Amino acid sequence: MKNQQFSRRRFIGAGMLAAAGMAFASKSSFANSFLAKPKPNSKFNGVQIGVITYSYRSLPGSIQQILQYCIDSNINAIELMGDAAEAYAGAPPRDGSENYAAQLATWRENTIMDSFFAIRKMFNDAGINIYAWKPNALGAKNTDGEIDYAFNAGKALGCSHVTVELPDAVQTQRLGDIAEKHGMIVAYHAHTQATPTLWDVALSQSDHNGINLDIGHYVAGTSSSPVDFILKNHKRIASMHIKDRKFHDGPNMPWGEGDTPIKEVLALIKKNDYKFPATIELEYKIPEGSDPVKEVIKCREYAKNALA
Repeated sequence: MKNQQFSRRRFIGAGMLAAAGMAFASKSSFANSFLAKPKPNSKFNGVQIGVITYSYRSLPGSIQQILQYCIDSNINAIELMGDAAEAYAGAPPRDGSENYAAQLATWRENTIMDSFFAIRKMFNDAGINIYAWKPNALGAKNTDGEIDYAFNAGKALGCSHVTVELPDAVQTQRLGDIAEKHGMIVAYHAHTQATPTLWDVALSQSDHNGINLDIGHYVAGTSSSPVDFILKNHKRIASMHIKDRKFHDGPNMPWGEGDTPIKEVLALIKKNDYKFPATIELEYKIPEGSDPVKEVIKCREYAKNALA
Protein backbone atom coordinates (compact mmCIF):
# COMPACT_ATOMS: atom_id res chain seq x y z
CA MET A 1 0.00 0.00 0.00
CA LYS A 2 2.84 2.39 0.94
CA ASN A 3 4.54 1.70 -2.37
CA GLN A 4 1.28 2.34 -4.22
CA GLN A 5 0.78 5.64 -2.34
CA PHE A 6 4.37 6.66 -3.08
CA SER A 7 3.95 5.77 -6.74
CA ARG A 8 0.68 7.72 -6.91
CA ARG A 9 2.29 10.75 -5.26
CA ARG A 10 5.30 10.47 -7.54
CA PHE A 11 2.98 10.23 -10.57
CA ILE A 12 0.92 13.25 -9.46
CA GLY A 13 4.10 15.22 -8.67
CA ALA A 14 5.61 14.36 -12.01
CA GLY A 15 2.38 15.39 -13.72
CA MET A 16 2.31 18.70 -11.88
CA LEU A 17 5.94 19.36 -12.81
CA ALA A 18 5.20 18.49 -16.42
CA ALA A 19 2.17 20.78 -16.44
CA ALA A 20 4.18 23.56 -14.86
CA GLY A 21 6.91 23.02 -17.40
CA MET A 22 4.39 23.20 -20.23
CA ALA A 23 2.89 26.38 -18.77
CA PHE A 24 6.34 27.91 -18.38
CA ALA A 25 7.24 26.91 -21.92
CA SER A 26 3.96 28.37 -23.16
CA LYS A 27 4.53 31.69 -21.37
CA SER A 28 8.17 31.71 -22.45
CA SER A 29 7.15 31.07 -26.05
CA PHE A 30 4.59 33.88 -25.86
CA ALA A 31 7.17 36.26 -24.42
CA ASN A 32 9.74 35.21 -26.98
CA SER A 33 7.24 35.62 -29.81
CA PHE A 34 6.43 39.14 -28.54
CA LEU A 35 10.09 40.03 -28.17
CA ALA A 36 10.87 38.49 -31.54
CA LYS A 37 8.34 40.73 -33.31
CA PRO A 38 10.16 43.39 -35.31
CA LYS A 39 10.33 46.79 -33.68
CA PRO A 40 8.70 49.70 -35.49
CA ASN A 41 11.07 51.56 -37.78
CA SER A 42 10.64 54.92 -39.48
CA LYS A 43 14.25 56.03 -39.88
CA PHE A 44 15.21 56.10 -43.55
CA ASN A 45 18.72 56.79 -44.81
CA GLY A 46 19.59 58.68 -41.64
CA VAL A 47 16.39 60.75 -41.49
CA GLN A 48 14.17 60.14 -38.48
CA ILE A 49 10.47 60.28 -39.31
CA GLY A 50 8.31 60.67 -36.23
CA VAL A 51 4.71 61.47 -35.40
CA ILE A 52 2.95 63.86 -33.03
CA THR A 53 0.16 62.67 -30.75
CA TYR A 54 -2.17 65.16 -32.44
CA SER A 55 -2.25 62.97 -35.54
CA TYR A 56 -4.36 60.45 -33.59
CA ARG A 57 -6.64 63.06 -31.99
CA SER A 58 -9.89 61.48 -33.25
CA LEU A 59 -9.08 58.18 -31.53
CA PRO A 60 -9.20 57.28 -27.82
CA GLY A 61 -6.08 58.77 -26.29
CA SER A 62 -4.66 56.97 -23.25
CA ILE A 63 -0.88 56.67 -23.11
CA GLN A 64 -1.13 52.93 -23.82
CA GLN A 65 -3.38 53.54 -26.83
CA ILE A 66 -1.01 56.16 -28.24
CA LEU A 67 1.83 53.68 -27.90
CA GLN A 68 -0.20 51.09 -29.82
CA TYR A 69 -0.99 53.58 -32.58
CA CYS A 70 2.73 54.19 -33.04
CA ILE A 71 3.39 50.46 -33.24
CA ASP A 72 0.52 49.95 -35.69
CA SER A 73 1.80 52.87 -37.81
CA ASN A 74 5.34 51.43 -37.80
CA ILE A 75 6.67 54.69 -36.31
CA ASN A 76 9.57 54.55 -33.87
CA ALA A 77 9.72 58.17 -32.65
CA ILE A 78 7.16 60.60 -31.25
CA GLU A 79 6.52 64.16 -30.13
CA LEU A 80 4.29 63.44 -27.16
CA MET A 81 1.63 65.95 -26.15
CA GLY A 82 0.83 66.51 -22.52
CA ASP A 83 -2.66 65.30 -21.68
CA ALA A 84 -2.22 61.53 -21.93
CA ALA A 85 1.08 61.49 -20.06
CA GLU A 86 -0.25 63.74 -17.29
CA ALA A 87 -3.39 61.61 -16.94
CA TYR A 88 -1.20 58.51 -16.61
CA ALA A 89 0.89 60.30 -13.97
CA GLY A 90 -2.22 61.10 -11.91
CA ALA A 91 -2.99 64.73 -12.74
CA PRO A 92 -6.36 65.94 -11.45
CA PRO A 93 -9.00 65.58 -14.19
CA ARG A 94 -10.52 68.71 -15.67
CA ASP A 95 -13.66 69.57 -13.72
CA GLY A 96 -14.56 72.99 -15.06
CA SER A 97 -14.08 74.66 -11.69
CA GLU A 98 -12.62 78.13 -11.33
CA ASN A 99 -9.69 76.90 -9.27
CA TYR A 100 -8.75 74.01 -11.58
CA ALA A 101 -5.66 75.81 -12.91
CA ALA A 102 -4.43 76.28 -9.34
CA GLN A 103 -5.09 72.63 -8.52
CA LEU A 104 -3.18 71.51 -11.59
CA ALA A 105 -0.31 73.86 -10.83
CA THR A 106 -0.06 72.46 -7.30
CA TRP A 107 -0.02 68.91 -8.67
CA ARG A 108 2.66 69.75 -11.23
CA GLU A 109 4.86 71.53 -8.71
CA ASN A 110 4.73 68.57 -6.29
CA THR A 111 4.58 65.51 -8.50
CA ILE A 112 7.49 63.12 -8.71
CA MET A 113 8.83 61.89 -12.03
CA ASP A 114 8.38 58.13 -11.56
CA SER A 115 5.38 57.90 -13.90
CA PHE A 116 7.23 59.76 -16.64
CA PHE A 117 10.19 57.41 -16.34
CA ALA A 118 7.68 54.54 -16.57
CA ILE A 119 6.21 56.01 -19.78
CA ARG A 120 9.70 56.34 -21.22
CA LYS A 121 10.44 52.69 -20.42
CA MET A 122 7.10 51.59 -21.88
CA PHE A 123 7.84 53.33 -25.19
CA ASN A 124 11.53 52.43 -25.28
CA ASP A 125 10.77 48.75 -24.63
CA ALA A 126 8.54 48.84 -27.71
CA GLY A 127 11.37 50.43 -29.72
CA ILE A 128 9.98 53.98 -29.71
CA ASN A 129 11.88 57.12 -28.73
CA ILE A 130 10.10 60.15 -27.25
CA TYR A 131 12.15 63.03 -28.65
CA ALA A 132 9.89 65.98 -27.78
CA TRP A 133 7.27 66.78 -25.15
CA LYS A 134 4.50 69.37 -25.57
CA PRO A 135 2.76 69.96 -22.25
CA ASN A 136 0.27 72.75 -21.68
CA ALA A 137 2.51 74.12 -18.93
CA LEU A 138 4.75 76.67 -20.64
CA GLY A 139 2.46 79.67 -20.93
CA ALA A 140 2.72 83.15 -19.46
CA LYS A 141 0.12 82.24 -16.82
CA ASN A 142 1.98 79.11 -15.71
CA THR A 143 4.15 79.35 -12.60
CA ASP A 144 7.92 78.93 -12.68
CA GLY A 145 7.31 75.72 -10.75
CA GLU A 146 5.10 74.41 -13.56
CA ILE A 147 7.71 75.30 -16.14
CA ASP A 148 10.39 73.52 -14.09
CA TYR A 149 8.04 70.54 -13.99
CA ALA A 150 7.66 70.64 -17.79
CA PHE A 151 11.41 70.42 -18.31
CA ASN A 152 11.88 67.77 -15.61
CA ALA A 153 9.13 65.63 -17.13
CA GLY A 154 10.64 66.11 -20.58
CA LYS A 155 14.00 64.87 -19.33
CA ALA A 156 12.35 61.91 -17.58
CA LEU A 157 10.64 61.02 -20.88
CA GLY A 158 14.01 61.08 -22.65
CA CYS A 159 13.35 64.20 -24.73
CA SER A 160 15.95 66.58 -26.11
CA HIS A 161 13.46 69.46 -26.17
CA VAL A 162 10.01 70.69 -25.25
CA THR A 163 7.73 72.42 -27.74
CA VAL A 164 5.25 75.27 -27.39
CA GLU A 165 3.41 77.79 -29.54
CA LEU A 166 5.58 80.88 -30.07
CA PRO A 167 4.67 83.46 -27.38
CA ASP A 168 5.74 87.09 -27.01
CA ALA A 169 9.32 88.18 -26.40
CA VAL A 170 8.90 88.46 -22.63
CA GLN A 171 7.86 84.81 -22.42
CA THR A 172 10.54 83.53 -24.82
CA GLN A 173 13.16 85.22 -22.63
CA ARG A 174 11.65 83.62 -19.54
CA LEU A 175 11.45 80.18 -21.12
CA GLY A 176 14.94 80.43 -22.59
CA ASP A 177 16.39 81.27 -19.16
CA ILE A 178 14.62 78.34 -17.49
CA ALA A 179 15.55 75.99 -20.36
CA GLU A 180 19.21 76.91 -19.85
CA LYS A 181 18.93 76.05 -16.15
CA HIS A 182 17.67 72.59 -17.13
CA GLY A 183 20.12 72.08 -19.99
CA MET A 184 17.32 71.61 -22.53
CA ILE A 185 15.92 73.33 -25.61
CA VAL A 186 12.51 74.95 -25.88
CA ALA A 187 11.41 74.88 -29.52
CA TYR A 188 8.76 77.33 -30.72
CA HIS A 189 5.99 76.36 -33.12
CA ALA A 190 4.26 78.78 -35.48
CA HIS A 191 1.25 78.63 -37.75
CA THR A 192 0.56 80.88 -40.73
CA GLN A 193 2.04 83.91 -38.95
CA ALA A 194 5.42 82.39 -39.85
CA THR A 195 7.88 84.59 -41.72
CA PRO A 196 11.60 84.16 -42.46
CA THR A 197 12.40 86.41 -39.46
CA LEU A 198 9.65 85.40 -37.01
CA TRP A 199 11.97 83.49 -34.65
CA ASP A 200 14.87 85.98 -34.76
CA VAL A 201 14.16 87.67 -31.42
CA ALA A 202 13.72 84.40 -29.52
CA LEU A 203 16.87 82.93 -31.06
CA SER A 204 18.87 86.02 -30.09
CA GLN A 205 17.69 85.85 -26.48
CA SER A 206 19.08 82.43 -25.61
CA ASP A 207 21.02 79.56 -27.12
CA HIS A 208 18.36 77.35 -25.49
CA ASN A 209 15.57 78.82 -27.61
CA GLY A 210 14.99 76.88 -30.81
CA ILE A 211 12.56 76.26 -33.65
CA ASN A 212 9.81 73.68 -34.10
CA LEU A 213 9.23 74.46 -37.77
CA ASP A 214 6.00 73.45 -39.50
CA ILE A 215 6.70 73.48 -43.23
CA GLY A 216 3.02 73.23 -44.16
CA HIS A 217 2.07 76.28 -42.11
CA TYR A 218 5.15 78.12 -43.41
CA VAL A 219 4.13 77.48 -47.01
CA ALA A 220 0.52 78.52 -46.37
CA GLY A 221 1.58 81.69 -44.54
CA THR A 222 4.41 82.87 -46.79
CA SER A 223 3.33 81.34 -50.13
CA SER A 224 6.95 80.32 -50.58
CA SER A 225 9.25 77.35 -50.06
CA PRO A 226 10.81 76.83 -46.61
CA VAL A 227 14.09 75.54 -48.08
CA ASP A 228 16.04 78.81 -47.73
CA PHE A 229 14.77 79.20 -44.16
CA ILE A 230 15.94 75.68 -43.31
CA LEU A 231 19.35 76.24 -44.87
CA LYS A 232 19.80 79.42 -42.84
CA ASN A 233 18.42 78.14 -39.51
CA HIS A 234 19.06 74.39 -39.50
CA LYS A 235 21.34 74.58 -36.46
CA ARG A 236 18.47 76.02 -34.40
CA ILE A 237 15.75 73.64 -35.61
CA ALA A 238 15.03 71.08 -32.89
CA SER A 239 12.29 69.29 -34.81
CA MET A 240 10.10 69.87 -37.85
CA HIS A 241 6.43 69.20 -38.57
CA ILE A 242 5.64 67.78 -41.99
CA LYS A 243 2.28 68.39 -43.63
CA ASP A 244 1.06 69.54 -47.05
CA ARG A 245 -0.81 72.83 -47.47
CA LYS A 246 -1.66 75.13 -50.34
CA PHE A 247 -0.23 78.64 -50.81
CA HIS A 248 -2.19 81.73 -49.70
CA ASP A 249 -3.41 80.28 -46.40
CA GLY A 250 -4.70 77.29 -48.32
CA PRO A 251 -6.12 74.08 -46.84
CA ASN A 252 -4.36 70.98 -45.61
CA MET A 253 -4.07 68.40 -48.36
CA PRO A 254 -3.11 64.73 -48.62
CA TRP A 255 0.64 64.57 -49.07
CA GLY A 256 1.70 65.32 -52.62
CA GLU A 257 -1.45 67.31 -53.48
CA GLY A 258 -0.53 70.67 -51.94
CA ASP A 259 2.20 73.26 -52.51
CA THR A 260 4.54 72.13 -49.73
CA PRO A 261 7.82 70.70 -51.12
CA ILE A 262 7.89 67.73 -48.74
CA LYS A 263 10.13 65.61 -50.96
CA GLU A 264 12.59 68.46 -51.48
CA VAL A 265 12.75 69.18 -47.75
CA LEU A 266 13.31 65.53 -46.85
CA ALA A 267 16.01 65.27 -49.51
CA LEU A 268 17.66 68.36 -48.02
CA ILE A 269 17.68 66.81 -44.54
CA LYS A 270 19.18 63.63 -45.97
CA LYS A 271 21.78 65.37 -48.15
CA ASN A 272 23.03 67.68 -45.40
CA ASP A 273 22.78 65.05 -42.65
CA TYR A 274 20.62 67.24 -40.43
CA LYS A 275 19.85 65.45 -37.18
CA PHE A 276 16.46 66.92 -36.28
CA PRO A 277 13.45 64.60 -36.68
CA ALA A 278 10.69 65.21 -39.22
CA THR A 279 7.32 64.81 -37.52
CA ILE A 280 4.20 63.61 -39.31
CA GLU A 281 1.29 65.86 -38.31
CA LEU A 282 -1.87 64.50 -39.86
CA GLU A 283 -4.25 67.41 -40.47
CA TYR A 284 -5.94 66.78 -43.81
CA LYS A 285 -9.46 65.36 -43.85
CA ILE A 286 -9.42 61.61 -43.38
CA PRO A 287 -11.09 59.86 -46.33
CA GLU A 288 -14.25 57.90 -45.68
CA GLY A 289 -13.44 54.30 -44.79
CA SER A 290 -9.97 55.19 -43.49
CA ASP A 291 -8.68 56.17 -40.05
CA PRO A 292 -5.73 58.10 -38.58
CA VAL A 293 -3.47 55.07 -38.28
CA LYS A 294 -4.00 54.16 -41.95
CA GLU A 295 -3.33 57.75 -43.00
CA VAL A 296 -0.19 58.03 -40.88
CA ILE A 297 1.01 54.84 -42.57
CA LYS A 298 0.43 56.53 -45.96
CA CYS A 299 2.46 59.55 -44.82
CA ARG A 300 5.24 57.27 -43.57
CA GLU A 301 5.37 55.50 -46.92
CA TYR A 302 5.45 58.84 -48.74
CA ALA A 303 8.44 59.90 -46.64
CA LYS A 304 10.14 56.52 -47.07
CA ASN A 305 9.80 56.71 -50.85
CA ALA A 306 11.06 60.29 -50.87
CA LEU A 307 14.16 59.22 -48.95
CA ALA A 308 14.85 56.02 -50.91
